[in-house]
Amino acid sequence: MNPTQTALATRFLRYSAISSQSDASQTTVPTSPGQRELAGLLADELRTAGAQDVHLSPTAVLTARIPARLPDGHAPVPAVGFCVHLDTVDVDLSPEVHARLVDFDGSNICLNEELDLWLRPDEHPELLPYLGDRLLVTDGTSVLGADDKAGIASVMEAVVRLLDDPTAVHGDVHLAIVPDEEIGLRGVRTLDLQRFPVDHAWTLDSCEIGEAVWQTFNAAEATIRVQGVSAHPMSAKGVLVNPILVAHDIVAQFDRLETPEHTAGTDGYVWVTDVDGNQSSCTLQLNIRDHGLERFEQRKRAIAEAVEKARTEHPRVTITLETSDVYGNINDAVTDANRAGIDLMLQAMDSLGLTPKPLAMRGGTDGSWLSRQGILTPNFFTGAHNFHSIHEFLPMASFEASHRLVLELIRLVATQESQPVGR
Repeated sequence: MNPTQTALATRFLRYSAISSQSDASQTTVPTSPGQRELAGLLADELRTAGAQDVHLSPTAVLTARIPARLPDGHAPVPAVGFCVHLDTVDVDLSPEVHARLVDFDGSNICLNEELDLWLRPDEHPELLPYLGDRLLVTDGTSVLGADDKAGIASVMEAVVRLLDDPTAVHGDVHLAIVPDEEIGLRGVRTLDLQRFPVDHAWTLDSCEIGEAVWQTFNAAEATIRVQGVSAHPMSAKGVLVNPILVAHDIVAQFDRLETPEHTAGTDGYVWVTDVDGNQSSCTLQLNIRDHGLERFEQRKRAIAEAVEKARTEHPRVTITLETSDVYGNINDAVTDANRAGIDLMLQAMDSLGLTPKPLAMRGGTDGSWLSRQGILTPNFFTGAHNFHSIHEFLPMASFEASHRLVLELIRLVATQESQPVGR
């Protein structure tokens, strides 16, 4: 590996060793102590490197500024910002990450000999383009956590290099490192936007090299609570109303082909993610997703109609519905006046010889929320593959490309060379 890749790998291994899995069952932010621990480590590193305005909020949102360094007489340049997240996802794997580097020679990669877990090219052909590269992989018991510790490492290495290079020309660079992205963007919602005063911003929260995202889902969550009527079986006839069966009646009204396992691209869905019931009550948790805003609103209305029909059919049952929006489609916030951040991202990829891969993301990022607050925040790749699984891997060349894209964006803005490129 070259020195840049070595530095990135060292950072990643240091950061990933801190368990920072978010916990959706908790109501405070951050939802896990490891996120605050990691934020504190990053704050210390930034202060040591010479960053200014380093601030760690009660909710473990870390903000900092790398002050502009411009030649005498140079006109002011726009401030840029990068937003990355502290938490790793909970997919019922170990919260402890034991990442390591391996050389990929085309053969099967043993992740865990004791558990007989492998990363095999015939099962994961996405490995094949990286023959001869070094890869960061898991030990088979956890996710790798490139989502988003690769993003953190890329940005941290970039700003430390800027601070250490007296010849680097750049405007103000702001960082927002936030918790609990994986559980509904809870952390970024507590960000004090006055501490992130940027003209252009980006997240690093996508997968393979070249991915560029400014289309995300519109997302909402719904909770349906059914309070039934319990009774002993010996006297239940005409009395008992089973809340689980009432909940089943509601779910049966949803289109079985408009679920995650039957949709792709920009197709939306309603996903029943949790069911918790007993003789007296039953609770359903639903995720509502769609790229199209009108279809998104129609899905919410359809759920309300299903609940109302169940109320009519079961008048002795109490059914409540709570729906809340989680984030919006970045693309709905794009205008001719603010799309420079997208153009800069595409131009920076072109400058580095990277082929952009525009992606309509079937998910969201912290940028989905920031964009709705007036800070258009498109998203680009970390370089990793297979997010949220034990088969997640991160090629070092792609990791380096993500890092260099951060530096190139800062350079382009400072030299005011950005021009619109192909949309």
